[in-house]
Amino acid sequence: DRPAAVLFRRWLDLAVEQSPTNSPKRGKSKSRSLAVLPLPLFQPTDPVQLNRLFGLVRKLPELLHYFLRNHIFPESTTALRTICKNSPVPIVADIHFHYRRAIEAAEAGAACLRINPGNIGKAERVREVIKAARDHGCSMRIGVNAGSLERHLLEKYAEPCPEALVESALDHARILQDNDFHEFKISVKASDVFLAVGAYQQLAEAIDCPLHIGITEAGGLRAGTVKSAIGLGNLLWAGIGDTVRVSLSADPTEEVKAAYEMLKSLGLRRRGVTVISCPSCARQQFNVIETVQIIEDRLQHINEPISVSIIGCVVNGPGEARETDIGLTGGGKGTHQIYVSGLADHRLSNEDLVEHIVGMVEERADKIKAEKTAEIQQEKMRSEGAVETF
Repeated sequence: DRPAAVLFRRWLDLAVEQSPTNSPKRGKSKSRSLAVLPLPLFQPTDPVQLNRLFGLVRKLPELLHYFLRNHIFPESTTALRTICKNSPVPIVADIHFHYRRAIEAAEAGAACLRINPGNIGKAERVREVIKAARDHGCSMRIGVNAGSLERHLLEKYAEPCPEALVESALDHARILQDNDFHEFKISVKASDVFLAVGAYQQLAEAIDCPLHIGITEAGGLRAGTVKSAIGLGNLLWAGIGDTVRVSLSADPTEEVKAAYEMLKSLGLRRRGVTVISCPSCARQQFNVIETVQIIEDRLQHINEPISVSIIGCVVNGPGEARETDIGLTGGGKGTHQIYVSGLADHRLSNEDLVEHIVGMVEERADKIKAEKTAEIQQEKMRSEGAVETF
């Protein structure tokens, strides 16, 4: 009785994972990861959309490692086999309500199965899913959500709370462990920051396994990013979290961007350009806002870790420049100071600002890449020499 568009709606998530392995490792991990890029209304049987999807994914691995998460419907199970076979990254099948879809997804070649304890069914059904996962080399994620807690837990606690989310997660983890299945991670998500953070803090104390963290249904781009940054930032700062999802009602690519910037801010990622810039004020000697916007856009293709300071005047400019790889400090009469590796290097006029900074960053990135390539070649030669000597 629901519209066909709702019944056949599909999503794909690009879940960014630090480890290139398909399965989560047991024990607490000190790695940090990202997630996620949903593609709405994806038709898995449409070859045009499949090619578009894989083309998008192939542009990204230089920066991060990915999982695709596909919400499985009966009519998409057959297509999943094709997706798994041709995808350049592992596939995670997201299962709700129908445990048989999980079994079919494992048989089709999915690398991981995400199940929601609140709607997957009885323990017997979960055991059948476990067997399929083991037989086909799948890992699993137990995905608990405050919006779909089991009825008996809502009756026990009266409302979603950290204790209810953790109890649900541990109950289902116990089923996996009792069946000698340990290749799993857990999430206990909520749209309320305090509820989600409290649940994850309790869960981290209660079980030793990888945790997938997220503030679910966080909202639009601005509000959702702020909410996610507060919740996820607190958890990551405390050392909690192995994979991360930012859930936004926005352009899907904004989720990955937001998550990545969070990790960079916490020092958990050092890839790409980090821009340090000042707000606009009467002291600025050039248009800081416009300059930063253009430079950030022009440098999105850079993967090497490079820091750039763009400060409009000499009050804080020299000090910030001392701490960055490349610095720009506004000066009088349309002439500005450029810093390299913390030292004053040369001066520049307004007309050349953007192109000059972009060129300097690209040149530095090329140098870093060349040095890394040389190191790899030298290590390879040393390894080959050691083998021959032996």
